[in-house]
Order: sequence, then structure tokens, then C-alpha cells
Amino acid sequence: MSIHIEPLKQQDAPALFAFECKNREFFERTVPSRGEAYYHCDYFQNSLQALLAEQEQRISCFTLIKNAAGDILGRMNLVDPDHERGSAELGYRVGADAAGKGVASQALKLLLTEYIQPLGIREVQAKTTAENIASQKVLLKNGFVFRETDAAGFWHYCWTR
Repeated sequence: MSIHIEPLKQQDAPALFAFECKNREFFERTVPSRGEAYYHCDYFQNSLQALLAEQEQRISCFTLIKNAAGDILGRMNLVDPDHERGSAELGYRVGADAAGKGVASQALKLLLTEYIQPLGIREVQAKTTAENIASQKVLLKNGFVFRETDAAGFWHYCWTR
């Protein structure tokens, strides 16, 4: 499947909201819920505005994973940058229709090759739940190394350039 990643834009709001609502149950099987409020249009739009402001200030990098037709397949983000260390935290989710098709692995490879260097990032941290084997495979396939399991049971990984 041919995919690309592109920065999150205001124009993506309707399609992104539909994507999140459609995949809510699927996502909540493996990651903590975003909460009921997130799935109300006004709250979602306010959250999106906050993300876009962070992105504009180069605090974080929010991308959408899309297919050749421009349909949203998932999201991939770099947040909480530590500019002194040159590090950031990775977050991503792929919708049910694209799961298990290599989309997350391809998107992460693109993120690590196209977005990391311009942002001055040399280290990327990621975490998964113990049950999210697919996400763990995506990280390992892209050169992340398992570091530890925290007190809450999350598995922590790290990638360095």
C-alpha cells in the first residue's frame, strides 16, 4: 500500500474527526481512552486548535498518515521535545481498516527519515501497553530498542540517530 505522511492542517478537521470517531472502539482495545469529551465536535475542534498552535510554534510535530487517495489511515506525532537532549516522544495510531498492513511501519520509517533531522531530534522515546504486540513490532522493525517496563505496566522504547 502506498502511503505518505503530511503535517496536520485545519482543513483535515472533518476527516480527522470522522476517523477518530469511526476507530474509537478499535483504539480503546489497546490504548487508554481519550475520554468521552474528545468525541464531541466542539471539544475536538478546540483540541485540534491547541495542537495546531503547538505545531506552528515548533513545539510538537503532528502528522497524518494518508493513502494515495488522501484518505486518513492514521496519525503519527512527535511531542514533548527536550531541545537540550534533542529528544521527543512518539505517538501513533492506525485505524482498523489499515491495521496489519504495514502502514505504521512505513509511516514511522518516513517520519524518522523526513521529519527528525529538520527538528534537531537525535532520540525518540516511545511506549506501548504490554498487550500491544503490533505496536512493539513496529518500533523494533524501525530500530527502537526496549528499555524498561514502568510501574504502570507500559513498555518503553528508544531510538537514537
